[in-house]
Amino acid sequence: MEPNSGKKLEIVVDGMAWQRLPLRTHVVGKDDNITDVVKKYASPYLRSGDILFLSERIVAISQGRAYPIKDIHPSWLAKLLVKFVHKSPYGIGLGSPWTMELAIREAGAFRMLVAAFAAAITKPFGMKGVFYHVAGNNVNAIDGPCDYTLPPYNDYAKLGPAKPMKVAKELSAEIGADVIIIDANDLGAAVLGKSNPDITDAFCKAVFKDNPLGQSTEQTPLCIVRKVA
Repeated sequence: MEPNSGKKLEIVVDGMAWQRLPLRTHVVGKDDNITDVVKKYASPYLRSGDILFLSERIVAISQGRAYPIKDIHPSWLAKLLVKFVHKSPYGIGLGSPWTMELAIREAGAFRMLVAAFAAAITKPFGMKGVFYHVAGNNVNAIDGPCDYTLPPYNDYAKLGPAKPMKVAKELSAEIGADVIIIDANDLGAAVLGKSNPDITDAFCKAVFKDNPLGQSTEQTPLCIVRKVA
């Protein structure tokens, strides 16, 4: 288990050193059971005190929440709202009509319109994240096709995982280790699910602040986080 290219194996959080051990898997699809994937690739390496981090992407994909963009037909509202989305080089987010359409289906058209209005009136005051806070429903975890995404998902758009807290707790019970489901990119990380409430979101974000996962050719959507003795 070696770090992905450009990343470091070890990071210091609050004076304590932690290793981030990425685990390579096969290309996970909708027919895969996420529990079986975790048991196959992570369980053989887990030690007492380890925390297993999972990319929210593979959880969502295994739940059948990823869709070929050719099968998504954006509504007029999706085409309108996407014009006001900030485009980031670190992921599509809601910056495409396909992902915006998924967000509307997930949160509802009325809620999305209210979120857009709230974001518009608070933007002059420098307030950020208002849109996603109002929209809710984990629409911040929706993502779309990128050139660097592993095929076939470079032509897919996906929702966030369903019931990530429940999934994290169920996986933890199966493998005997704490589990975190995280949405990480090079801009930061968001915790979607965790099996143990005593593990703070602040710690998860700090230990993943440089996004040690790799979901392109690295195929490492799982990562064991281990305290350095």
